Amino acid sequence: MGDSALVFVQNPLSLTASSEPQPDLMLLKPGADFYRSAHPRPEDVLLIVEVADTTLAYDRDIKVPLYARHAIPEAWLVDLENKRLHVFTSPSDTGYLESHSLARPAVLCLVALSGSQVDVGGVF
Repeated sequence: MGDSALVFVQNPLSLTASSEPQPDLMLLKPGADFYRSAHPRPEDVLLIVEVADTTLAYDRDIKVPLYARHAIPEAWLVDLENKRLHVFTSPSDTGYLESHSLARPAVLCLVALSGSQVDVGGVF
C-alpha cells in the first residue's frame, strides 16, 4: 500500500477497554510509531477484512455489525466456501447501510483509498 496505508495481519483492534477483536487483516492509516506503543483504534482503520471458512455466520452476524457500530468505514467478509466477497460500507449504529457481494472476475475500489483497486479473483 506504499505510504497510503499499513497492513496489519491478525493483530488486536482496541474498540473498548473490554473488546479487542483480532481481524484477519486491517489496512490502517500510517502511524508515527507503526502502532508499536498502542493497538489501533477505530479511527485508525481504513478497511477490515475477515476471512470465513467455518466462521461465516459469526463473522457476518457478530463481528461485521460490531465494526459498523464503531464506525469502521469499510469491512470485507471473504466467504471461502462460496468464493464470494461481501463488501460492507456506510457504517451506522445499527450496522452497515450498504452491502454487496462480488464473485470473480470483478474489480473493487477501496472506499478510504480512492484510486486503489483490488482484483477480486486475487482475494481467493
